[in-house]
Amino acid sequence: MKYWVGIKIGYAIAQNQECKVLSLRNPGIPSRSSAHPNLSFPMRLKITLLFFCLFISITAALATPVNLNKLTVLISEDIKPQVSAAALEVLQDEIGKRSKINVSPIQNWKEAGKFTIALTLSSTASLDGKTPPKSTGKDSPEFQAEGFRVVWTENVLWIIGADSRAVLFGIGELLRTASFAKGEFIIDDQLDVASAPQYSLRGHQIGYRNLANSYDAWSVDQYEQYIRELMLFGTNAIENIPPTDEDGASPHFKISREEMNVRMSELCDKYDLEYWVWTPATVDLSDLEIRAKELDLHEANYKKVPRLDNIFFPGGDPGHNHPSEVLPFLKELHTRLIKYHPNAGIWISLQGFSQEQVDYFYQYLEENKPTWLRGVVSGPSSPPISETRFRLPKQYKHRNYPDVTHNVRSDYPVPNFDQAFALTIGREGINPMPVFYANVHNKYAPFTDGFVSYSDGCHDDVNKIIWSQRGWNPNKPVRDILREYSNFFFDSKLEEKAAEGILGLERNWAGSIIDNGGIEPTLAYWKSLEAANPQLSGNWRWQMLVIRAYYDSYVRHRKINETALERQANLVMLNAEEMGTEAAMTQALALVNQADTQPIQQDSKKKIVDYAQALFETIGLQTSVEKYQASNSQRGCILDFVDYPLNNRWWLADQFDSVRSMGSEEKKIAHLNLIANWENPGKGGFYDDVSNIANSPHVTTTVYDAVDFGWWDSGYSRWRLSSQVYQNNPELKYEDLDPTARYLIRVTGYGDALIRIDGRRLEPLVYDKELGGFKEFIVPRDLVGDGKISVSFDRPEESHLRWRNYSRISDVWLIKR
Repeated sequence: MKYWVGIKIGYAIAQNQECKVLSLRNPGIPSRSSAHPNLSFPMRLKITLLFFCLFISITAALATPVNLNKLTVLISEDIKPQVSAAALEVLQDEIGKRSKINVSPIQNWKEAGKFTIALTLSSTASLDGKTPPKSTGKDSPEFQAEGFRVVWTENVLWIIGADSRAVLFGIGELLRTASFAKGEFIIDDQLDVASAPQYSLRGHQIGYRNLANSYDAWSVDQYEQYIRELMLFGTNAIENIPPTDEDGASPHFKISREEMNVRMSELCDKYDLEYWVWTPATVDLSDLEIRAKELDLHEANYKKVPRLDNIFFPGGDPGHNHPSEVLPFLKELHTRLIKYHPNAGIWISLQGFSQEQVDYFYQYLEENKPTWLRGVVSGPSSPPISETRFRLPKQYKHRNYPDVTHNVRSDYPVPNFDQAFALTIGREGINPMPVFYANVHNKYAPFTDGFVSYSDGCHDDVNKIIWSQRGWNPNKPVRDILREYSNFFFDSKLEEKAAEGILGLERNWAGSIIDNGGIEPTLAYWKSLEAANPQLSGNWRWQMLVIRAYYDSYVRHRKINETALERQANLVMLNAEEMGTEAAMTQALALVNQADTQPIQQDSKKKIVDYAQALFETIGLQTSVEKYQASNSQRGCILDFVDYPLNNRWWLADQFDSVRSMGSEEKKIAHLNLIANWENPGKGGFYDDVSNIANSPHVTTTVYDAVDFGWWDSGYSRWRLSSQVYQNNPELKYEDLDPTARYLIRVTGYGDALIRIDGRRLEPLVYDKELGGFKEFIVPRDLVGDGKISVSFDRPEESHLRWRNYSRISDVWLIKR
């Protein structure tokens, strides 16, 4: 009220005509020394009053903090009973653990304490005789699905929801933005926030299965806390993976998958969240007996769970059945599903479908118009998401299935990822990428009704929060989301600092690790936060962020050191003719092996080992196959690869064994020269380590799904590092060539190399298709006349092969002859 009075008085004075004249004469603020002979005393008085009123209005607009240290809660009977109980529990638990303030339920206003939180619906006219604050109309957010209003007035904090679930989202808004300390739960007296989600589906898959790198170690209580926290950030759906797949039992299971399936359904019902299940069929559906058993297996799961809203059936990942078999199967599955869950729906993805299968699917929809199908899911290996929405009839919903969990070999890989990170952090390392995923969400969301993300562990926690909040409001600034994340999960005093630290970790992964000068300042920043906040040492989210800061720096120091050692070894090999090949190989190998014999940064490594142990204890994060029984080495086993070679010492050892078997000293010297000059194309030449962001200056193509990082021998490949990054059909551009010179192109990789220069197909001089074998081509002189060439590679017909066995290009030399 003070605010509006001040504004009105100031505005009225500002409308005075004499003041308008004054502003035209001198638009600046008069100083004490200014001479204004034309100003009368009344005019001066009005000016003074004007600025006084403006000061009062601005001061009044500033929020005054209110500490809700004595708090009661009154809940409307119109809210679903299970949501009422959950809302009270959330307020008591989450406020209590942050402030030690007791939150007491009351039955009526007579029992109210000094401050009260009132939970009600926008359709409720009166709460025990008291009218909730009036809204701005039926179009206001608290009247839209899942929308809410949080408003403070007369010592009552009203949380008004359009529906029962919306009340929980309103509580999330309150808890994320309030300030907490012991004995303090602080809001401001101007609090009035109303909001409704833009996208109706905002979910995450957190399946209880062996393949996950942490979920399989969780208790029911841990699942509940995580589901609750996701809900408080706007999540409205949880997807589980019931026991229909074949990944086996986990040594970390606290209870059986069958029991957890039921408990997760109960938890979703408690918080009024949608409960989804991901259920593929990997069997042959054309076999009627097998098909009947598969239907029985699915139905058995549906019987047991108290709540089930949707079934997601992946068409081809996994699975190999034609849609002519899948669609009738799903129709019958729906008949069995609605016996137990009448409002549940069936969704299908077209993952891995051929064009013929995709066309069959849409023809089926056109001819049959199935009412049992609720929607289509776009996931990895699906048709383009925009095409799906365009072809899908409007009565069917469309859901994104974004991969927020993988760093490489995925739908949304880390852009410009350095090979050192790809080799050591791998596919499922701790990966907060808030800016990247905020942009990914906003790029694809307009074609969908929302998303349920793919996740295989809590290492992607920040990314889940980003998607939930952007699904609610695509325009919400990333920094604001991170501030709320830090305020809620860490400490109100750290909301800015921790948010900046998370952004620093994302920047650590931008481009060449050696050239990224921000990695060390980021570690120093997190070290400072770590030292100043020992109370967070047991917080698993904090542990993940701190270990990443240490890990990134450790890998960078190793890369710099090991690269330097290899350069020294190359110089030794070039001296082989003078010192003898055996002595040269022995000395060169001793140099590169100093990475093991004289390890660096051991204090940082100890921190990494200690934090890995802490994360296993707090959240069951399995960073090692041997030590923590991870399901396989790709599943976030950063501890197993913390010392994986970042130079070619393993490959050199194997090469030297081959050199020793060569007949003559001349051959040995020639091969050592080849190795030592691997990245040296000679005067006037060029070398590219394809898809290595640090060493591929002429490569113009980027692989969209990061299948250009090899993962062989469970991550312990001994092949040359450059052979472990590649593309199937890269494109390269060269300029400033000598138009009078003759050039040769040398290529290595695996399989075929169907090369073209400026569109002209070349015939090879040498064509070794084995891994690491060379192929050589003469560049026609007439193509170099303008000093520029473009190099491309045709894709051979390899549809019969798995993508891991496709032909690939790893190294390209343009050699001036």
